[in-house]
Amino acid sequence: MQTIDKFNFAGKKAFVRVDFNVPLDENFNITDDTRMRAALPTLKKILADGGSIIIGSHLGRPKGVADKFSLKHIIKHLSELLGVEVQFANDCMGEEAAVKAAALQPGEVLLLENLRFYAEEEGKPRGLAEDATDEEKAAAKKVVKENQKEFTKKLASYADCYVNDAFGTAHRAHASTALIAKYFDADNKMFGYLMEKEVKAVDKVLNDIKRPFTAIMGGSKVSSKIEIIENLLNKVDNLIIAGGMTYTFTKAMGGKIGISICEDDKLDLALELVKKAKEKGVNLVLAVDAKIADAFSNDANTQFCPVNEIPDGWEGLDIGPKTEEIFANVIKQSKTILWNGPTGVFEFDNFTHGSRTVGEAIVEATKNGAFSLVGGGDSVACVNKFGLADGVSYVSTGGGALLEAIEGKVLPGIAAIKE
Repeated sequence: MQTIDKFNFAGKKAFVRVDFNVPLDENFNITDDTRMRAALPTLKKILADGGSIIIGSHLGRPKGVADKFSLKHIIKHLSELLGVEVQFANDCMGEEAAVKAAALQPGEVLLLENLRFYAEEEGKPRGLAEDATDEEKAAAKKVVKENQKEFTKKLASYADCYVNDAFGTAHRAHASTALIAKYFDADNKMFGYLMEKEVKAVDKVLNDIKRPFTAIMGGSKVSSKIEIIENLLNKVDNLIIAGGMTYTFTKAMGGKIGISICEDDKLDLALELVKKAKEKGVNLVLAVDAKIADAFSNDANTQFCPVNEIPDGWEGLDIGPKTEEIFANVIKQSKTILWNGPTGVFEFDNFTHGSRTVGEAIVEATKNGAFSLVGGGDSVACVNKFGLADGVSYVSTGGGALLEAIEGKVLPGIAAIKE
């Protein structure tokens, strides 16, 4: 497999798939450019070699052309970050894109318009009637899949080599992340620096484990984390359950949770996971107390109480001090740590303490030689909010991709480069 470090881009046009799916405010100002900055080492290496770049990305989940999802809104900031005036093609498939790509000179950069303006990028039909029959759906899917081949071929035709630096979309078998790689031989397709680091970090957590290995799983729903939890039960020594999932487990075990978030149809599943953890000798660590509120608001009245004795009309929005201490002690004794999901509603300043405590414990363990991987949008937002990102071993940019990798799935965007 080709590596970006050993590849010389001099005189070559590189199609670089990045993840510039950045948040924009109502005036189209970028509110967090983490993903853009993460791609800079790859882009700058190509330019320094004397190559030129065609950037492909998506923004949001458009169902067609929409101004609010146009990548033109990021050109100015991208130009500033790269120190090069970035050109723009207002249609990734149009004649303008082909002409501008062909005319690119060494050191120049072309940003293509949002790839997802075309259904062919994702390979899913659009505009189907709600009452469409199975036959109509199948026929529409077949048409999109056929058109997807031409779409992919055209994107590939712009460049001499392909670089995938979009770990955030590596779990999708999309045209620009998996299918396009087939148009380049093994010597001309590779991971970017970010993708390389992500792949190595996940591999370290899953296959190069120093023990004890602790995973902290937050998030509101057990259902969205079930495969991950089941896979982790085969790997970890300690599994800390935090966030909204806490209350599903608490209720399953007979506790009173007031009006806390709970998946009533997953109570049996929670008990099954408790049983599995016991059978596998995994220390399943659950909250013992909670910071509760009488409304879902930063300004609500609050108090602490045992997690299984939450009064009617109150809900748990963070862990309590006893739980903080239990979680922190487990984390500090760990040598491999995976954190996915905050302990509470960290968006409200009054309910950040638990997540901050967990983050600080991870930083301390990392200082003492642990390898720590933080991933999933909210955990990343947590460590950034608390200024702890530099204190952990690795912060993953890929939410869904990271979770699927941890579930043990093969990610199409990675497999396509390794083939």
